[in-house]
Amino acid sequence: MSTSDLAQRILAGERRALARAITLVESGRADHRDAAVALLDQLAGAGRQALRIGLSGTPGVGKSTFIESFGLMLTGLGLRVAVLAVDPSSARSGGSILGDKTRMERLSRDPNAFIRPSPSQTALGGVARRTRDAVALCEAAGFDVVLIETVGVGQSETMVADMADLFILLLAPAGGDELQGVKRGIMEIADLILVNKADGDLKAAATRTCADYAGALRLLRKRPQDPEGFPKAMTVSALQDEGLAKAWGEMQELTQWRRDNGHFNARRAEQARHWFDEEVRQGLLAQLESDPDMRARMQALGGQVAAGQMGVSAAVTQMLTALRGA
Repeated sequence: MSTSDLAQRILAGERRALARAITLVESGRADHRDAAVALLDQLAGAGRQALRIGLSGTPGVGKSTFIESFGLMLTGLGLRVAVLAVDPSSARSGGSILGDKTRMERLSRDPNAFIRPSPSQTALGGVARRTRDAVALCEAAGFDVVLIETVGVGQSETMVADMADLFILLLAPAGGDELQGVKRGIMEIADLILVNKADGDLKAAATRTCADYAGALRLLRKRPQDPEGFPKAMTVSALQDEGLAKAWGEMQELTQWRRDNGHFNARRAEQARHWFDEEVRQGLLAQLESDPDMRARMQALGGQVAAGQMGVSAAVTQMLTALRGA
């Protein structure tokens, strides 16, 4: 299938074409990458936008349950929802389980929902390297909301904020006190903190945890892209479908305020520039690895460093000097 045919099918909202396109952009083959670039370029002119929502949280907080309940609520409102779930890859084997579809069985059967699990591979920051391209494909396919679920392993999962309009942090009851809440990193980029599992025996603990984090958020410096009262903490129960509609209302209010005050488009432009810079860096590294002379020089210098014959800084200086002379 040609890229123009694939582009037309994506614009028509064909799910199979979308899945095929995501596989294409995730491929590491050079010919696939060329086709992916051509495809994305053709789709860029469609001008379609979705609300991009990044979600993170520690393992066991109920991310999959929340996404399924939240996604079903959104499709019930007549919205089309895409879920891009990034699974951690094994550092030893490189494999991933990719089990998100089985954990979101009801949502996966919804005709207005699309779920795509992807391996993180060697990428850091909680998302795969091509997740942003997958988001662009989902937007071109006409989805209204794109949910980006990170691998969720802690304070470093912040890269998703560079491709999302809203960043939601899910926390478990009794997951930390007010001092935990003021930690830099993932806390200071969150737009909304949702304390999940606010039901049954955990409801009281969830309420206390929410109060702790609400107090902690008041201690953080106010960001220019936030109206009064944001970021804020709320309790939800994905299992009981409680608090989800209210959380969606807060997301809509924040998004609309940012649109009205010019922050939404400015943020998107800033993100586009960030990913341009990142792709240039990745491209330079790829060129370095594909050049046999440079690769041999790197191996030689690396061997000297490992043997203690040369310091790291001196080896780096030699390598950079060689690159400049190439």
